[in-house]
Amino acid sequence: MKKKNRKEQQTSTGETGTPVPDETSTAVYHVPVLPSETIDGLAIKPDGVYVDCTFGGGGHSKLILAQLGPAGRLIAFDQDEDARRNLPDDERVLFIPQNFRHLQRFLRLQNVVVVDGILADLGVSSHQFDEAARGFSTRFNAAMDMRMDQRQPLTAFEVINTYTEARLHKLFELYGEVTNSKTLAKTIVNVRNHVSLQTIDGFKQAVREIVKGNPHKYFAQVFQALRIEVNDELGVLKEMLQQLPKLLKPGGRAAIITFHSLEDRLVKDFFRRGTFDEPVENAFTHDATTNELVTITKKPVTASEEEIKTNPRSRSAKLRVAEKIMMV
Repeated sequence: MKKKNRKEQQTSTGETGTPVPDETSTAVYHVPVLPSETIDGLAIKPDGVYVDCTFGGGGHSKLILAQLGPAGRLIAFDQDEDARRNLPDDERVLFIPQNFRHLQRFLRLQNVVVVDGILADLGVSSHQFDEAARGFSTRFNAAMDMRMDQRQPLTAFEVINTYTEARLHKLFELYGEVTNSKTLAKTIVNVRNHVSLQTIDGFKQAVREIVKGNPHKYFAQVFQALRIEVNDELGVLKEMLQQLPKLLKPGGRAAIITFHSLEDRLVKDFFRRGTFDEPVENAFTHDATTNELVTITKKPVTASEEEIKTNPRSRSAKLRVAEKIMMV
């Protein structure tokens, strides 16, 4: 990856400039990024059926509902049980407390086969970073958890306590672009048998000798890598993207907001080719892959300077929109 993406990745952690949430207010649970751009990209029909894959604080969902008429419908997914408290009292809304990798399965259980639009904001909410017990933030001492879905067994502690040195090296290098990822992995393996790594402070203390550069930025990258691994964020995204062509009606749109280059590349490539398989250049073979999506945003939509000033986490946000084409 190019070096310029490191700032994007560090910003995506939400550790700098995020508002401290008031538990009584959903407005600051998670400030939606690129709000008007996202709604414009979805081209909402008043009587349409829309899916918000990452309901969170309900910011984007609220904007969708404002565009829907009485016959419109919004289906909200979120694997984080905390999101349920933000549901509006609106009969047009159906909440499904599941990971959006199971999008098609749970929509079918609701007798929904196709929809008019699908939105996914892949950023971690400010609420999750500011809730110390979740273990997402380097600012607090808590268990090394980082699970979006508390029902799943894998935690950040399990990763650092059981993964091989080679596996740790690769995940820190790929998911966090940690400068000395190999040294970090070796250090973890060397100390974990006689030092407890169960807490954030314990982990930071155990590896403090090999921290490179600004400790805050260093641990932000390390924690990002662990969070992506714990929640299989890239695998989840790939599975969701592969379901889009079948779920969208002709003319239906998908709007995906990413916060680091790994996610953005997956979205860009799938929108462009309709597959994650690399094209085979062979004159004697015929590529039978048909892409049912057309990219609406030729370049990713990014936040304005005005939005960045009011919501710094939007700096690394990139919105891409694709539309399901009518097959002849």
